[in-house]
Amino acid sequence: MEVITIERSTYEELLTSFNSFVTKMKEMASRGNDKGLCDWLDNQDVCQMLNISPRTLQTLRDNGTLAYSQINRKVYYKPKDVERILYVLDGRGKNTKMCNLKTNCL
Repeated sequence: MEVITIERSTYEELLTSFNSFVTKMKEMASRGNDKGLCDWLDNQDVCQMLNISPRTLQTLRDNGTLAYSQINRKVYYKPKDVERILYVLDGRGKNTKMCNLKTNCL
């Protein structure tokens, strides 16, 4: 075992830097926990929430009406995006064609 001697001021400076590093890492880790998948909805959740079929949900994704993220083959939706189009689907008549939000033809 080798013993290394350093000055007290150098040791305290090193300790302060290390504690600062640990604090920053804890802050970063806590920010990462806020973005977990527990807040996201999957296809089944969205279909039940909007009372639509999986094919209608696919159409909403395809024409850009509903934003989504995909990890491998699993599709996820943010609750705020689903809530945003909820009023669009409630007001939609059977003869109304479905378009994306940019064309405003809902």
